[in-house]
Amino acid sequence: MPRVQDYFVGKTIIVTGAASGIGRATALIFAREGANVVCADIDADGAAAVVEQVKQKGAGGLSVETDVADRQSVRDMVKAAVDKFGVVDFQFNAAGAAGRWASFLEIDDALWDGALRLNATGVFYCMQEILPHMLKNGGGVIVNVASMAHRRGGPGSSIHYASAKGAVVTLTMGVAREFAAQGVRALSISPGPIATAFQETAGAGPEFLERSIADVPMGRAGEPEEIGELALFMCSDACAFMTADTVYVNGGGGWR
Repeated sequence: MPRVQDYFVGKTIIVTGAASGIGRATALIFAREGANVVCADIDADGAAAVVEQVKQKGAGGLSVETDVADRQSVRDMVKAAVDKFGVVDFQFNAAGAAGRWASFLEIDDALWDGALRLNATGVFYCMQEILPHMLKNGGGVIVNVASMAHRRGGPGSSIHYASAKGAVVTLTMGVAREFAAQGVRALSISPGPIATAFQETAGAGPEFLERSIADVPMGRAGEPEEIGELALFMCSDACAFMTADTVYVNGGGGWR
């Protein structure tokens, strides 16, 4: 939590992938703290529904249909956020997906290119479009969702996804170090298994999540809110000396 009471009141965050999962949970947590929340998602109806919940908490909200894999779409989203709220203080990049699970030799060009474009290039676009604004305003915080998968490599199912998330970790570190002296902090979070629809959208059955949880000493999947609360801390004034790092949130597992 922040050291200064009401630290987030009136500040603004952009959340990509805000319609569901970790993005949705994080949007609502920042709204709880009084921040304006820009909910960006390719699922326009889902983003609009989250904004209604944001407003019910007394916070300002804006939904923007956004394809993070398209630079112009990201540029338009950032402009809409600035036009609405004036200053964007934080960016939380949660938009991402595996596409589908596949063994290494089953990964075709479309799957590889799609995984890199959504998970890595999308973060690149979001960071590159918000950074000039943050630099103009004296700083800001960017938090990217990576994955524990980049430490394990994703053998047998998700090397394409793990590779893309590894790029997110490296991208975050590079940007953090390049702009640290200019007031911008950049961090990533590398979750283990989280209780979202992520596994289903990749075509993995329930046995995949069961195997993942079996490697977690706590014996459960994480909750999206547990990632969102960490993002809140990372963006707060209580975390001012932390940048460039990735934080593993995995219940003690994920290393085999």
